[in-house]
Amino acid sequence: MKEVSAGGVVFRQQDGETYVQMIQDRYGKITLPKGKMESGESVEQTALREILEETGIEGRIVEPLETIRYQYTMIGVGLVDKEVHYFLVEATGGKLTAQVEEIRGVEWLLPKDAWYQQVHNGYGNNDSVVKKALIKLGYEVK
Repeated sequence: MKEVSAGGVVFRQQDGETYVQMIQDRYGKITLPKGKMESGESVEQTALREILEETGIEGRIVEPLETIRYQYTMIGVGLVDKEVHYFLVEATGGKLTAQVEEIRGVEWLLPKDAWYQQVHNGYGNNDSVVKKALIKLGYEVK
């Protein structure tokens, strides 16, 4: 079985600073907003819808970042080939609100803090996605 999802690294500019959005998932891990593609959607539409649903933030896609692929086992289904399309997304509106049915929390972080959280509390397969986004936003990542 194949499953396609999409999401993004969401950023905003405020008072001369850049902030990056990170979420805490239901397992307590730091991650990015993402979700499954619905029938008739493009990956871009899926990314923007999922960001809005999970975080309350409306956005516009700046550019694609990366597509990651992995496998996991689903009870009753078996092996699932997962493909996640990530985009760099600029926040354009909305109110930051966590979708409590899906995630534990969401917050805006300075880029250095977002990178620290990703490296220490995030999923390893998101490291390159966050790193690419921060570099595109003009931040050096070590």
